[in-house]
Amino acid sequence: MTEPNPGSTDAELLAEPRLVVEPGVAARVSAIAGPVLEGMGYRLVRIRISGEAGCTVQIMAERPDGSMQLEDCEAISRALSPVLDVADPIDRAYRLEISSPGIDRPLVRRTDFERYTGHLVRIEMAVAHEGRKRFRGTLAGVEGDRVRIKRDDVKAGDEAEVLLVMEDIGDARLVLTDELIAESMRRGKAEAREMRRNLGLEPPQAPHAKISEKTTKNTKPKKKPAPKNTKQHRLAAERARRGEIEPDEGD
Repeated sequence: MTEPNPGSTDAELLAEPRLVVEPGVAARVSAIAGPVLEGMGYRLVRIRISGEAGCTVQIMAERPDGSMQLEDCEAISRALSPVLDVADPIDRAYRLEISSPGIDRPLVRRTDFERYTGHLVRIEMAVAHEGRKRFRGTLAGVEGDRVRIKRDDVKAGDEAEVLLVMEDIGDARLVLTDELIAESMRRGKAEAREMRRNLGLEPPQAPHAKISEKTTKNTKPKKKPAPKNTKQHRLAAERARRGEIEPDEGD
């Protein structure tokens, strides 16, 4: 996975337009939710409206760096609920659900396709490409306004690679693979460490052992000092053997 242009600022990433957008009622919700999210420092990813078990409006969002915590979802819900109540884009009761894009996330911006180059993706076109609407394969980079796909669903007579216009894509989603899960786990650990560091919860690094000047100068072990008066006793014993003094002299 490649990272977006490292020179891009959060403001530039927030202002980056979505190229894969929703039609109909979801588009009306998007027009209301998008500016609110951007003002809070989040990017709108996708809006999905489901009629199962009542009506649910699911809004996927993320920070410019791709992270999203439970606290972020709660903050967005508190800010967005009253705005949607006033605008009333849906003519029936609904349940608002705020979520992160998830590991097998939708790809909606140019930087999404760039970031996940090398990963497997499933694409459904809003506008057919050479009579075909569904494609599956590995992202092989972005070229101008198009994304290159190395297909793994090739049949006899099909092209092994295709260039798809991003604005003609109706839905693009990563396919859950071991490689994608491993990449997500690495990113999650890095984000968790950064958050702990910012909160002052990251344990400090073990301090380097400091070598004192005394230790540096005395690198060899010291010899055990000789007992006191050993020399005097030796000299006294020698003189005693010569008959100069009594053997107990000097004790």
